[in-house]
Amino acid sequence: QVQLVESGGGLVQAGGSLRLSCVVSGSNFRNYAMGWFRQAPGKERAFVASISYNGEATSYTDSVKGRFTIARDNAKNTVYLQMNNLKPEDTAVYYCALVVSRLEQVPDPRRFGSWGQGTQVTVSA
Repeated sequence: QVQLVESGGGLVQAGGSLRLSCVVSGSNFRNYAMGWFRQAPGKERAFVASISYNGEATSYTDSVKGRFTIARDNAKNTVYLQMNNLKPEDTAVYYCALVVSRLEQVPDPRRFGSWGQGTQVTVSA
C-alpha cells in the first residue's frame, strides 16, 4: 500500500510563503502523476495543482496561478508546492494525491486518489 506523507504547513501572514512537501513510499513514483488538493472548513476538497510523471506538464486552478508552483524530484519520491503571496482564502488542509499515469499531459483531477493525511495551512489577514 503506497503511503503519502505531507509536511510544511503552518501559520503565516497574508503575503507570506510556505513550501509543502509530499513524500511517497515505494519504488513507482516515476509512474505517478501527482496533485495537490485543499479542503477549507465547510467546503468540499478542491483541486489546486498537478504535475505529470516527468514534470514536464503542470496544471493549476485559476485562483493560484502566478502564486503557486508545483514541482517534483523523482530521485527523492517527493512533490512540492511552493506557495507565495498567500491570502486568507488559501487557508485549508492541503492534501497530495497520485494517479498512475505516464501520459505527457496531466490527468483529469477526478482521477486522483491515494490521499495523504493532509497538512494545515492557515493564512492570517
